Amino acid sequence: MTNILLTGASRGIGAAIAARLSGEGMALVATSSADGDLADPETPARLWASALDRLDGRIDILINNAGIFEGNPLESDDWTANWNRTMQVNLTASAELCRAAVLHWQARGSGGRIVNIASRAAHRGDSPAHWHYAASKGGMVSMTKTIARAYAAQGIYAFAICPGFTMTGMAEDYLASRGGDKLLADIPLGRVAMPEEVAEMAAFCALNAPPSMTGAVLDVNGASYVR
Repeated sequence: MTNILLTGASRGIGAAIAARLSGEGMALVATSSADGDLADPETPARLWASALDRLDGRIDILINNAGIFEGNPLESDDWTANWNRTMQVNLTASAELCRAAVLHWQARGSGGRIVNIASRAAHRGDSPAHWHYAASKGGMVSMTKTIARAYAAQGIYAFAICPGFTMTGMAEDYLASRGGDKLLADIPLGRVAMPEEVAEMAAFCALNAPPSMTGAVLDVNGASYVR
């Protein structure tokens, strides 16, 4: 039995990943904001400890999907506080869970896999009100590559997935606020990605990607950004 910890599973991509993996007969702990606010620096350690307890002391795969996408105009009086909140939720909490996972696997000598759900914004940036979001996802990609390079010889593999617009609540709000037709015109596929498409990539990285793929950053954006 493979034991998996998935964050941000209440809706959108996270819910699709949970549904996809549940069909594989995995032991899955799927967390959401109801399990703790990742803006609280103490939450990641509590989530990890709780998941370990529910999974009989062993986690084989960590999927970091939880994240926020909140506007932060330059004129905002709370700009720095908003920046720090997004960094804490999107990057620092994910880093703390990755650290816990690596230490867990090193102690067990077992190896394991990390799948980080980043964003197209890590490569091409985002709107003027979303410096913090793009920076957090860029940091996630760099962190994933560092983990892959540092621990591959120990059987610890790491992958990042970078969706473009995906049909989730966050993307729907963004499209509505900026004129959906214009943004869709920038996607050669002609539509945004579906959560199930991202979930398929996450399941592949978590379960079937060959070890030589560790460190890979996979795009799911309808060719709206190609590298």
